[in-house]
Amino acid sequence: QVQFVESGGGLVQPGGSLRLSCAASGSISSVYILGWHRQAPGKQRELVATISQGGLANYADAVKGRFTISKDRAKSTADLQMNLLKSDDTAVYFCYFRNHYTGREFWGQGTQVTVSS
Repeated sequence: QVQFVESGGGLVQPGGSLRLSCAASGSISSVYILGWHRQAPGKQRELVATISQGGLANYADAVKGRFTISKDRAKSTADLQMNLLKSDDTAVYFCYFRNHYTGREFWGQGTQVTVSS
């Protein structure tokens, strides 16, 4: 099992910034993917950004150029810096972990991000 500590999120005006942090612990494989998914009301959960243990990042087209994911080299932690936020970014954001060897996926409990004036 994988446990998560998620922080960040909240209410921000359009054009503003927020930073999310995720720390994963427990059964952490040596090769993995860590990052964030999100789910807006009435929509399916979707990938936002992920990063491998080696630092390779992947972004959804909708957030490229606005969001940046980073990782602590020595720890299984990832930060998501979100800039130029839009109302479409409003969603519950879930920390995500995938074990490279088993393919098992885990999600955190989620944190609300609301972009509104």
